[in-house]
Amino acid sequence: MDNAAVLALYDRDMREGALPESPGARVERVGRVVRHVGSEGGWNGVVWSGLDSADADADAAIAEQVAYFGGLGRDFEWKLYGHDRPADLGRRLVAAGFVPEPEETLMIGETAAQLVGAELPEGLRIVPVTDRAGVDLMAEANERAFGRDAGWLRDLMRDRLATDPDNVVALVVLAGDEPVSSARMELVPGTRFAGLWGGGTSEAWRGRGIYRALVAHRARVAADRGYRYLQVDASDQSRPILQRLGFAPLTTTTPYVYTP
Repeated sequence: MDNAAVLALYDRDMREGALPESPGARVERVGRVVRHVGSEGGWNGVVWSGLDSADADADAAIAEQVAYFGGLGRDFEWKLYGHDRPADLGRRLVAAGFVPEPEETLMIGETAAQLVGAELPEGLRIVPVTDRAGVDLMAEANERAFGRDAGWLRDLMRDRLATDPDNVVALVVLAGDEPVSSARMELVPGTRFAGLWGGGTSEAWRGRGIYRALVAHRARVAADRGYRYLQVDASDQSRPILQRLGFAPLTTTTPYVYTP
Protein backbone atom coordinates (compact mmCIF):
# COMPACT_ATOMS: atom_id res chain seq x y z
CA MET A 1 0.00 0.00 0.00
CA ASP A 2 1.32 3.45 -0.94
CA ASN A 3 0.73 5.25 2.35
CA ALA A 4 1.18 8.77 1.01
CA ALA A 5 -1.19 8.16 -1.90
CA VAL A 6 -3.82 6.57 0.35
CA LEU A 7 -3.62 9.46 2.82
CA ALA A 8 -4.11 11.95 -0.04
CA LEU A 9 -7.11 9.92 -1.23
CA TYR A 10 -8.53 9.88 2.29
CA ASP A 11 -8.15 13.65 2.60
CA ARG A 12 -9.88 14.19 -0.73
CA ASP A 13 -12.78 11.78 -0.37
CA MET A 14 -13.43 11.52 3.35
CA ARG A 15 -12.55 15.01 4.53
CA GLU A 16 -12.70 17.59 1.75
CA GLY A 17 -15.50 15.61 0.08
CA ALA A 18 -17.26 14.66 3.31
CA LEU A 19 -20.93 13.65 3.22
CA PRO A 20 -23.62 14.50 5.81
CA GLU A 21 -23.94 11.85 8.52
CA SER A 22 -27.75 11.93 8.45
CA PRO A 23 -30.60 13.24 6.27
CA GLY A 24 -31.04 16.30 8.48
CA ALA A 25 -27.37 17.25 8.45
CA ARG A 26 -25.43 19.24 5.88
CA VAL A 27 -21.84 19.81 4.78
CA GLU A 28 -20.72 23.33 3.91
CA ARG A 29 -17.53 24.67 2.34
CA VAL A 30 -16.53 28.13 3.51
CA GLY A 31 -13.29 29.34 1.95
CA ARG A 32 -10.65 26.74 2.80
CA VAL A 33 -12.72 25.03 5.50
CA VAL A 34 -15.26 22.18 5.23
CA ARG A 35 -17.66 21.93 8.15
CA HIS A 36 -20.37 19.47 9.13
CA VAL A 37 -23.56 20.89 10.60
CA GLY A 38 -25.49 18.13 12.33
CA SER A 39 -29.19 17.66 12.68
CA GLU A 40 -30.74 18.11 16.13
CA GLY A 41 -28.44 16.31 18.55
CA GLY A 42 -26.01 15.40 15.76
CA TRP A 43 -22.29 15.98 15.37
CA ASN A 44 -20.95 19.43 14.49
CA GLY A 45 -17.42 20.19 13.44
CA VAL A 46 -14.69 21.05 11.00
CA VAL A 47 -13.65 17.98 9.00
CA TRP A 48 -11.07 19.52 6.67
CA SER A 49 -9.06 22.69 6.27
CA GLY A 50 -6.50 23.78 3.72
CA LEU A 51 -5.25 26.90 5.45
CA ASP A 52 -2.32 29.09 4.52
CA SER A 53 0.58 29.48 6.90
CA ALA A 54 -0.09 33.21 7.19
CA ASP A 55 -1.27 34.20 10.68
CA ALA A 56 -4.27 36.14 9.45
CA ASP A 57 -5.58 33.33 7.25
CA ALA A 58 -5.62 30.65 9.95
CA ASP A 59 -6.80 32.87 12.78
CA ALA A 60 -9.58 34.38 10.67
CA ALA A 61 -10.82 30.92 9.67
CA ILE A 62 -10.88 29.81 13.31
CA ALA A 63 -12.74 32.95 14.36
CA GLU A 64 -15.27 32.47 11.55
CA GLN A 65 -16.14 28.94 12.70
CA VAL A 66 -16.37 30.00 16.34
CA ALA A 67 -18.77 32.76 15.35
CA TYR A 68 -20.84 30.47 13.13
CA PHE A 69 -21.36 27.61 15.56
CA GLY A 70 -21.64 30.05 18.45
CA GLY A 71 -24.49 31.70 16.61
CA LEU A 72 -26.20 28.32 16.48
CA GLY A 73 -25.54 27.80 20.18
CA ARG A 74 -23.71 24.54 19.49
CA ASP A 75 -20.56 22.90 20.74
CA PHE A 76 -18.36 21.81 17.86
CA GLU A 77 -15.15 19.96 17.17
CA TRP A 78 -12.24 20.90 14.96
CA LYS A 79 -10.84 17.54 13.88
CA LEU A 80 -7.15 18.28 13.45
CA TYR A 81 -4.85 15.85 11.64
CA GLY A 82 -1.12 15.66 12.19
CA HIS A 83 -0.28 16.74 8.65
CA ASP A 84 -2.68 19.72 8.55
CA ARG A 85 -1.26 23.19 8.04
CA PRO A 86 -0.17 25.51 9.43
CA ALA A 87 2.01 23.39 11.70
CA ASP A 88 0.94 25.37 14.76
CA LEU A 89 -2.80 25.09 14.08
CA GLY A 90 -3.33 23.17 17.33
CA ARG A 91 -1.73 25.98 19.33
CA ARG A 92 -3.92 28.53 17.56
CA LEU A 93 -7.05 26.53 18.37
CA VAL A 94 -6.14 26.39 22.06
CA ALA A 95 -5.49 30.14 22.05
CA ALA A 96 -9.00 30.60 20.60
CA GLY A 97 -10.59 28.62 23.45
CA PHE A 98 -10.63 25.05 22.11
CA VAL A 99 -9.84 22.14 24.42
CA PRO A 100 -7.91 19.17 22.95
CA GLU A 101 -9.08 15.63 23.63
CA PRO A 102 -6.80 12.56 23.53
CA GLU A 103 -4.86 12.04 20.32
CA GLU A 104 -5.66 9.03 18.16
CA THR A 105 -3.93 7.47 15.16
CA LEU A 106 -5.49 7.27 11.71
CA MET A 107 -4.84 3.70 10.62
CA ILE A 108 -5.78 2.21 7.26
CA GLY A 109 -5.58 -1.35 6.01
CA GLU A 110 -6.51 -3.05 2.78
CA THR A 111 -9.79 -4.90 3.07
CA ALA A 112 -8.48 -7.95 1.22
CA ALA A 113 -5.76 -8.45 3.84
CA GLN A 114 -8.37 -8.85 6.60
CA LEU A 115 -10.37 -11.69 5.03
CA VAL A 116 -8.32 -14.49 6.55
CA GLY A 117 -10.17 -16.70 9.02
CA ALA A 118 -10.71 -15.38 12.53
CA GLU A 119 -12.96 -17.57 14.64
CA LEU A 120 -14.74 -16.60 17.82
CA PRO A 121 -14.19 -18.63 20.97
CA GLU A 122 -16.65 -21.47 21.44
CA GLY A 123 -19.99 -20.34 22.83
CA LEU A 124 -19.88 -16.84 21.32
CA ARG A 125 -21.72 -15.59 18.26
CA ILE A 126 -21.85 -12.38 16.21
CA VAL A 127 -25.38 -11.04 15.77
CA PRO A 128 -26.31 -8.22 13.34
CA VAL A 129 -28.08 -5.25 14.96
CA THR A 130 -31.20 -4.36 12.99
CA ASP A 131 -33.81 -3.20 15.52
CA ARG A 132 -34.28 -1.42 18.85
CA ALA A 133 -33.68 -4.58 20.89
CA GLY A 134 -30.37 -5.11 19.10
CA VAL A 135 -29.40 -1.48 19.65
CA ASP A 136 -30.04 -1.89 23.39
CA LEU A 137 -27.77 -4.96 23.49
CA MET A 138 -25.11 -3.11 21.53
CA ALA A 139 -25.24 -0.16 23.93
CA GLU A 140 -25.07 -2.47 26.94
CA ALA A 141 -21.95 -4.12 25.53
CA ASN A 142 -20.42 -0.70 24.90
CA GLU A 143 -21.12 0.38 28.48
CA ARG A 144 -19.49 -2.77 29.83
CA ALA A 145 -16.44 -2.25 27.63
CA PHE A 146 -15.83 1.44 28.26
CA GLY A 147 -17.49 2.05 31.64
CA ARG A 148 -19.58 5.02 30.57
CA ASP A 149 -23.14 5.72 29.54
CA ALA A 150 -23.92 4.79 25.93
CA GLY A 151 -27.09 6.81 25.50
CA TRP A 152 -25.41 8.64 22.63
CA LEU A 153 -24.86 5.31 20.88
CA ARG A 154 -28.51 4.32 21.30
CA ASP A 155 -29.59 7.62 19.74
CA LEU A 156 -27.07 7.36 16.91
CA MET A 157 -27.90 3.80 15.97
CA ARG A 158 -31.67 4.24 16.17
CA ASP A 159 -31.35 7.23 13.85
CA ARG A 160 -29.00 5.46 11.41
CA LEU A 161 -31.12 2.31 11.22
CA ALA A 162 -34.23 4.41 10.62
CA THR A 163 -32.76 6.75 7.99
CA ASP A 164 -29.77 5.04 6.33
CA PRO A 165 -29.67 1.33 7.18
CA ASP A 166 -27.83 0.33 4.00
CA ASN A 167 -24.67 2.20 4.94
CA VAL A 168 -24.18 1.12 8.54
CA VAL A 169 -23.23 -2.35 9.78
CA ALA A 170 -23.78 -2.85 13.51
CA LEU A 171 -22.80 -5.98 15.41
CA VAL A 172 -23.02 -7.37 18.92
CA VAL A 173 -21.23 -10.43 20.27
CA LEU A 174 -23.30 -12.59 22.61
CA ALA A 175 -22.27 -15.21 25.14
CA GLY A 176 -25.63 -16.91 25.48
CA ASP A 177 -27.88 -13.89 25.96
CA GLU A 178 -25.13 -11.72 27.49
CA PRO A 179 -23.66 -8.94 25.31
CA VAL A 180 -19.89 -8.96 25.71
CA SER A 181 -18.68 -6.91 22.73
CA SER A 182 -19.96 -4.67 19.94
CA ALA A 183 -18.75 -2.74 16.95
CA ARG A 184 -20.04 -0.93 13.87
CA MET A 185 -18.90 -0.02 10.37
CA GLU A 186 -19.80 3.10 8.42
CA LEU A 187 -19.85 2.71 4.63
CA VAL A 188 -19.32 5.91 2.68
CA PRO A 189 -20.94 5.75 -0.78
CA GLY A 190 -18.78 6.91 -3.67
CA THR A 191 -15.50 6.31 -1.82
CA ARG A 192 -13.16 3.37 -1.29
CA PHE A 193 -13.26 3.64 2.50
CA ALA A 194 -15.25 1.85 5.18
CA GLY A 195 -14.81 3.16 8.71
CA LEU A 196 -14.51 0.81 11.68
CA TRP A 197 -15.89 2.30 14.90
CA GLY A 198 -16.72 1.45 18.46
CA GLY A 199 -14.99 -1.90 18.84
CA GLY A 200 -14.99 -2.68 22.55
CA THR A 201 -15.07 -5.85 24.65
CA SER A 202 -15.91 -6.26 28.33
CA GLU A 203 -12.83 -6.86 30.45
CA ALA A 204 -13.56 -10.50 31.30
CA TRP A 205 -13.63 -11.42 27.61
CA ARG A 206 -10.56 -9.58 26.36
CA GLY A 207 -7.59 -11.37 24.87
CA ARG A 208 -9.67 -14.12 23.24
CA GLY A 209 -9.71 -12.91 19.63
CA ILE A 210 -13.09 -11.16 19.67
CA TYR A 211 -11.70 -7.86 18.35
CA ARG A 212 -9.95 -9.67 15.49
CA ALA A 213 -13.09 -11.61 14.62
CA LEU A 214 -15.14 -8.41 14.46
CA VAL A 215 -12.57 -6.80 12.14
CA ALA A 216 -12.65 -9.83 9.83
CA HIS A 217 -16.46 -9.97 9.85
CA ARG A 218 -16.74 -6.31 8.86
CA ALA A 219 -14.00 -6.71 6.26
CA ARG A 220 -16.01 -9.44 4.54
CA VAL A 221 -19.04 -7.17 4.38
CA ALA A 222 -16.93 -4.27 3.08
CA ALA A 223 -15.33 -6.46 0.42
CA ASP A 224 -18.73 -7.65 -0.74
CA ARG A 225 -19.78 -4.01 -1.11
CA GLY A 226 -16.67 -3.08 -3.10
CA TYR A 227 -14.71 -1.11 -0.48
CA ARG A 228 -10.93 -1.40 -0.78
CA TYR A 229 -9.79 0.20 2.48
CA LEU A 230 -10.72 -0.05 6.16
CA GLN A 231 -10.14 3.06 8.28
CA VAL A 232 -9.84 3.33 12.07
CA ASP A 233 -9.22 6.24 14.44
CA ALA A 234 -7.21 4.08 16.81
CA SER A 235 -6.66 4.63 20.52
CA ASP A 236 -3.37 3.70 22.17
CA GLN A 237 -5.00 0.40 23.22
CA SER A 238 -6.16 -0.65 19.75
CA ARG A 239 -3.21 0.65 17.73
CA PRO A 240 -0.83 -2.26 18.50
CA ILE A 241 -3.55 -4.80 17.72
CA LEU A 242 -4.27 -3.17 14.38
CA GLN A 243 -0.58 -2.94 13.52
CA ARG A 244 -0.25 -6.68 14.08
CA LEU A 245 -3.15 -7.12 11.67
CA GLY A 246 -1.33 -5.09 9.01
CA PHE A 247 -2.99 -1.69 9.39
CA ALA A 248 -0.63 1.22 8.71
CA PRO A 249 -0.49 4.36 10.88
CA LEU A 250 -0.76 7.26 8.42
CA THR A 251 -1.15 10.30 10.67
CA THR A 252 -2.58 11.40 14.00
CA THR A 253 -5.97 12.96 14.66
CA THR A 254 -6.95 15.11 17.63
CA PRO A 255 -10.41 16.52 18.39
CA TYR A 256 -10.31 20.13 19.54
CA VAL A 257 -13.63 20.96 21.18
CA TYR A 258 -15.17 24.41 21.50
CA THR A 259 -18.04 25.16 23.85
CA PRO A 260 -19.78 28.53 23.29
